[in-house]
Amino acid sequence: MRYTTVRFSTPLLTAMAASLLLATSAAQANETHDVEMHKVSAEGVEESIGTVSLEQTDYGLLLTPSLKDLEPGVYGFHVHQNASCDPAENDSGEITAALSAGGHYDPEQTGTHQGPYGEGHLGDLPVLTVNEEGEANLPVLAPRLSMEDMPGRSLMIHEGGDTYKDEPHLGGGGTRMACGVVES
Repeated sequence: MRYTTVRFSTPLLTAMAASLLLATSAAQANETHDVEMHKVSAEGVEESIGTVSLEQTDYGLLLTPSLKDLEPGVYGFHVHQNASCDPAENDSGEITAALSAGGHYDPEQTGTHQGPYGEGHLGDLPVLTVNEEGEANLPVLAPRLSMEDMPGRSLMIHEGGDTYKDEPHLGGGGTRMACGVVES
């Protein structure tokens, strides 16, 4: 049996390593993560209404909903600080749907709502639109978020639209109606 020794030049090895890194990077860039969304109430987490797919793009985080059984309209849509959809007691002593999710994701502690394209907290997403059939499937782009921001967070759908302002409280998003935990 005869063995042949193959020698690789440094430029060839460098090119092979660069190609492997680019392929790995491209695979990671197209990585998706599905978040199962559930209706929520003061009693707890309820039935599933579908998923929101998260995908890193060159332009930010793309969120593609595949949701059903919702009332037609426009809803506030946010990333919340904690990975929980459980109810909790608010400052007034009332049990509130999905309050364990905490507030909107605000790693820079800006303390202000300015929408997905402003300089406020990162938790503001473009509004979620539900069609006449009760389905939400229109993708939204969060240009200041990345996939790296998402583990250990939750996605929240609020009754009512969103003004992206500090007044009225919560930017007008309203009651928490659906939630999904982004697993690590």
